[in-house]
Amino acid sequence: MLTSRRTFLCCAAAVVVVVGGSVGVCAAQPLATPPAGSNGSSWAGFSRGMGIGGWLTNYKRFNVLPDQYRLLITEGDLEHFDSYITEKDLANIKAMGFDHVRLGFDQIVMEEAPGRYRERTFKKIDDFLGWCDRYGLNVVLNMHKALGNYCDIAEEVSLIEDTGLQERFITLWCEFERRYHDRPAVAFELLNEVRQVDPEKWNDLAERTIKAIRATGSNRWIVVGPICWNGPGHLHQLRVWNDPKVVYTFHIYEPYEFTHQRGVLQSSALAYNRVLDYPCSDVERYRGYHRLVNGAKNPLPGIEVIDKAYLRRCLRGALEWKKAHPDKILWNGEFGTIRHAPPSSRVAYMRDIVSICKEAGIPWCVWNYLSTPNDGNRFSLVDDDTRRILSPELLKACLGENDN
Repeated sequence: MLTSRRTFLCCAAAVVVVVGGSVGVCAAQPLATPPAGSNGSSWAGFSRGMGIGGWLTNYKRFNVLPDQYRLLITEGDLEHFDSYITEKDLANIKAMGFDHVRLGFDQIVMEEAPGRYRERTFKKIDDFLGWCDRYGLNVVLNMHKALGNYCDIAEEVSLIEDTGLQERFITLWCEFERRYHDRPAVAFELLNEVRQVDPEKWNDLAERTIKAIRATGSNRWIVVGPICWNGPGHLHQLRVWNDPKVVYTFHIYEPYEFTHQRGVLQSSALAYNRVLDYPCSDVERYRGYHRLVNGAKNPLPGIEVIDKAYLRRCLRGALEWKKAHPDKILWNGEFGTIRHAPPSSRVAYMRDIVSICKEAGIPWCVWNYLSTPNDGNRFSLVDDDTRRILSPELLKACLGENDN
């Protein structure tokens, strides 16, 4: 999820892996063809999911912190990791009717230094996977923020341009594979919302990472999305691999002025500071945002209503990609609305996104279960204290049970 306005072959011969102080090699070999078990474009057990942020990612917002504090893991952070999400939350998500969870984590939460890992937080992942086993929930482990690719702050060094950061990135995924090799049902999502970078450089890094994981004999699902914050209009720039266990993903937060309305971490939405409904026939309210923020003279030409048809236009890139690659799995890995959007509009938006996905045979995962109370970018779907869904209608919309 963004906090600023979004814009719409083989490389290394080997990857160095440091395990327990010794150095090994996770060889980059030709992509293996995983054993049978996938079923064309279906993703069994991953049809409707719930994203979990605010725990091991977005535990605090870096864009309001001075640089010297951004990469520190404090005692307060560790206490938060120990207590924020518990087994009861997984039981709750299962009882709601979801079949999978997408757990976001940051690189610095798992990695103390290159090749040196935080056992305390890996223990949290261990516990989490055990809870998911207990309640029959499938899991996507998502590196939400990697060094050199924070989706919400500018950084001096880019993951896509820095070979040292790339080696750390691949090595960390090899460490995840080493630890969870005996859990092949756990999917690995390589990186959340790659910034606006050269798509071929991202394709190359993704391929090197896939090869490193496959070199271990791993048959797990691996999830990859395009540049520009997983924008559906950029799926055509994403490499398509001859690997039936690669899942392709996108995110949708359009129209941004609605989903992020009056968000205190989004300067443009905060500047406009206007309540927006969905669906909406008063398109001038939406046009006003683009005139103010983008200086547009004739924004949204020909648009008479912001509705499901408009959302389908926003999703055109994903829908066209799906038709072009019917044998591949495409997953809507993240979508949602800021919590203070009008409640009925939240329901309608979630209902229509899910309905479009169902029509196209695209599984989905909503964002987000719970946000920290002090988060200026809250997309949470449950109450802070009771952890109950905010309304029955919202739950039905997220599950695809009241689409039209």
